Amino acid sequence: MIDDQTLMSSRHVLCVLGTGLDLGAVEATAAKEGFGLDWEYSAAEPDPRMGEAFEACAARVSFTAADWDAVESHDTVAYVLSPPVLPDVAFTVARRTLVLAADLLRSGATAVKNESNGLTHGRDRWLDLAAGIYDGSPDDSAIPLYRALVKRPISDGPLHYSCGMHLLGSPDVELDPGEGLEPEDVAGLIDSLALYLLTECRAGEIEDGEGFRSAPGEPRWILGHRPCDRYDEDDIFFNPHGYLRMTPG
Repeated sequence: MIDDQTLMSSRHVLCVLGTGLDLGAVEATAAKEGFGLDWEYSAAEPDPRMGEAFEACAARVSFTAADWDAVESHDTVAYVLSPPVLPDVAFTVARRTLVLAADLLRSGATAVKNESNGLTHGRDRWLDLAAGIYDGSPDDSAIPLYRALVKRPISDGPLHYSCGMHLLGSPDVELDPGEGLEPEDVAGLIDSLALYLLTECRAGEIEDGEGFRSAPGEPRWILGHRPCDRYDEDDIFFNPHGYLRMTPG
């Protein structure tokens, strides 16, 4: 059983950079989506750690030269906090996070990263992902939200795992590939199970020992739940829903 206090600790924390950025205006924009500004850590001064911090958040995947210039030339840092990510509102809060990131980038911010999953995107990528949540059915929005909020694959010895599914109210995925799995297949397997968890009604009924195939005819994997012992409960990456591990069938 997950206690309410642990669930309440899950939230999006956006780190927002800009040049001449008005913190009061950031707070007002955030308030429109029900978010708040952390005045204790926000500051109208540059933070020399930001280049390294964005580099560690997979910035190379979608950053352009202009994005890197924005990080290097910033003179203001704002930290924006979402409401708690409770299971029944996780998707709603996630959508608002993506909308807010796009709104901030259109109104003066120059770079955004999500502290709660260690993931960032370039300006154009953020705007594309935000546009995607309006293009189709509610189920379709799971794909852009997943791409925006879930970092993967992360390696820990022989295991590979995701980080960020707690922001969507679901377990993260952990993969024990065994022998013979090509590295390029790891992300695809994690994606297939994670999107199943986000879009299928019976995902919450999965029992330990059940089988999973990414597609008909593909190898069978055995599923098992395990707690999130990789991070402490007060860590921003902690997933109160734990992990769903895939092991070879």
